[in-house]
Amino acid sequence: MRIGLKILGCPKNEADCDVLEAILRSRGHQIVRNVDQAEVVIIDTCGFIESAKRESIDEIIDFVNYKKDHSFFLCVKGCLVQRYGDILRSEIPEVDAWYGVLSPLQIAEAIEKRVRFLIAEPQTVYGESIRSCRGSFAYVKIADGCNRSCTFCAIPSFKGKFRSRNVEVIETEVRNLVHNGVREIILVAQDTTAYGLDLYGKPSLPYLLEKLSSIEGEFRVRVMYLHPDHIDDGIVQAILSLEKILPYFDMPVQHGSDEILKRMGRIRTSDELLELIGKIKQANADAAIRTSVIVGFPGETDEDFERLLSFLKKARFDRVGSFIYSDEEGTAASLIEQKVPVEVATERYEELLILQGQIAYESLSRLIGRTLNVLVEGSQRNKYIGRSHFDAPEIDGNVFIKKTQKISLPAYHKVKITNVSEYDMEGVLE
Repeated sequence: MRIGLKILGCPKNEADCDVLEAILRSRGHQIVRNVDQAEVVIIDTCGFIESAKRESIDEIIDFVNYKKDHSFFLCVKGCLVQRYGDILRSEIPEVDAWYGVLSPLQIAEAIEKRVRFLIAEPQTVYGESIRSCRGSFAYVKIADGCNRSCTFCAIPSFKGKFRSRNVEVIETEVRNLVHNGVREIILVAQDTTAYGLDLYGKPSLPYLLEKLSSIEGEFRVRVMYLHPDHIDDGIVQAILSLEKILPYFDMPVQHGSDEILKRMGRIRTSDELLELIGKIKQANADAAIRTSVIVGFPGETDEDFERLLSFLKKARFDRVGSFIYSDEEGTAASLIEQKVPVEVATERYEELLILQGQIAYESLSRLIGRTLNVLVEGSQRNKYIGRSHFDAPEIDGNVFIKKTQKISLPAYHKVKITNVSEYDMEGVLE
């Protein structure tokens, strides 16, 4: 069959679909990039927050409308279906098949058998290490599901309990990716700090990082989604000391007011979070620290928001993603009555962005005149485009490098930083 894939949502979905694509190819199917050539179209959905759900629904409707004048089997899978499958099946009967959170192999088999509806216990991890890879970086899912109790998050309700993939399976997958030219491996999970707890009886992220760092080849490893309540000295030391692990800490603190952190179900206080950040920076002043925060959480007062701003000024994160709170049904936070008006939350969001833009600019400015190891991935006109250890793909900035000579791509090159903006850097090859 000729099969097209449309991937929505988080990097974990991208990792899953790369595995699915490789499995489909191994079973004799052809992956096509043009819907007009497809006999089957698979849409992988997100069910995390309201905006992501709307995007998924809009995409499904677009394909349903396109399908009226074209002939293909339309399959919708993933988190949105796991969460709302019966409703979706009733409301959008034009879709041919609905599959929940299943392993890539289960999806492939269901499509081949033309199964119309399949939702079971979430199968979030799998033993397959076969992968398709097309670019300079690849997301590798090391675990999925969650056992934490953040009051704003519905993910445990449709992803299930936290489950880790076996170290050997992950190691094999990474070896294959590096062999096929991938230069940056990005480890993802709902909470990477919990990796291995279910398999080995203790958190085992440092052990996994040691194994991956020992793989031969010109590549680096970036770790995403470190739960700030559970980052310990072992994790910090592994990230900062192992040769092939980028000194990058993605730790979504979500707020800076102790009262709001408590309402969110978080453990560490703002002072304890600042102590953790200080410990990382003391060990490596050039370590990149990224976070995300939520504004407009139920009960957030003006004083709470000012505490958040004060926290950001002290923490001086290199990168910050900010979101306006939205209720998710089934969560404890959705039952809190003191809702923040949308217009107030929006004003706070905009004020926070201005502040963080200034902090980010000052943070990057210290790098002017410094030389960074940059993964150069592409080019446009008179510039090469790359990313430093400060820059995760799709969410952070880029390094724009003046073309003065022909270089290999993708590859790591030494770049002297000459100028910066709030999020991007400019430089020259050394």
